[in-house]
Amino acid sequence: MAWILFVLFGGLTLVGGLGLVVTRNVVHAALFLLLSLSAVAGLYLVLLAEFLALVQVLIYGGAVIIVVLFAIMLTRNSEYPHISDNRQWPLAAITSLALAVIFGVAMWQSAPSATNSNSPAFADLGNSLFTRWAVPFEIASIVLLVALIGALIIARSDSSREK
Repeated sequence: MAWILFVLFGGLTLVGGLGLVVTRNVVHAALFLLLSLSAVAGLYLVLLAEFLALVQVLIYGGAVIIVVLFAIMLTRNSEYPHISDNRQWPLAAITSLALAVIFGVAMWQSAPSATNSNSPAFADLGNSLFTRWAVPFEIASIVLLVALIGALIIARSDSSREK
């Protein structure tokens, strides 16, 4: 049963990510992002990581999507009809596919065997992320928040000058 749920949530994550990349409507892209993030929360639940699932839903599924939708509402709509199709999308698609294959092979080769599921490498990674690297992650989140606020201020000041 857990395997079926894992495959289902994994498929929903991929569908949401693919829809996010393929769609041309920004609001639909935000909804596909919400689908993908919610499916990742489902994956966390299947893997018995309830805290991560809750954080995924509350922070990413809630707060980040709200910020994205506010950013969409605050941007100028007059620019959207003038955006042309990018002719480099085939190169981007091939590069993305190649990177996905490389990452998949790397994950497949580095995955612990079924007999060694309690790998000390994963415990070391968890300890490292929550001890040594906790402060840099928090600083990076503050920097990203400041950048988002700055982008909104710049977008607002440009639209107020045009009027």
